[in-house]
Amino acid sequence: MAVLNIREIGDPVLRTRAKDVVKITDKTLRLIDNMCSTMIENEGIGLAAPQVGVSQRVIVLREGGEDENNCRALINPKIVEQKGKKTAEEGCLSIPDRRGLVARAKKITVKALNKKGEKISIQAEEMLARVIQHEIDHLNGVLFVDKLIEMEDQFDNLTKTR
Repeated sequence: MAVLNIREIGDPVLRTRAKDVVKITDKTLRLIDNMCSTMIENEGIGLAAPQVGVSQRVIVLREGGEDENNCRALINPKIVEQKGKKTAEEGCLSIPDRRGLVARAKKITVKALNKKGEKISIQAEEMLARVIQHEIDHLNGVLFVDKLIEMEDQFDNLTKTR
C-alpha cells in the first residue's frame, strides 16, 4: 500500500464536487487501501478521496487504534438523518496547523456502500458523526474553514479561495 500526497487548500480538486462511484473495481479497492495507509501515516482520523487528488465519493475512517485493519471505507456516503447540534474544534490534513470551532449534527444516520458493494447504514454519534460529516463535506467541495463559528484573522484568506 502506498502513502499518497495530501492535497492542500488552494488545490482545485478540494473545491470540486466528487463523482459517484458507479462500479467498485480493483482500482477503487487499491485507492481505499492507499487512503487508509495515507490517513494512518499522517495521524488522521478520516480522509476523503479528493484530499489525495481523486474526485470520487469515497471516504475512509479510523475506527480506533493505529492498526490499518481498523480503517473503514464508505463509498457514495449520504447522510439521511441528523439530530441535535454540537460545536467542537476541528482540523484537517488539507489545512495543516489550522483549527477552529464548527457546529455539526450530534447524531447522524449514513447510507453508503462498503468495499464489497453492499448497502450499509451507520448510526454515528459524537466524534464519529463529526468525522463522517467533515469527510462528506470534502466530497462536496466544502472545507471546515467554510463553516467556522469563530474565525481567526489567519482564516480570512483561506475562505476567500472558494
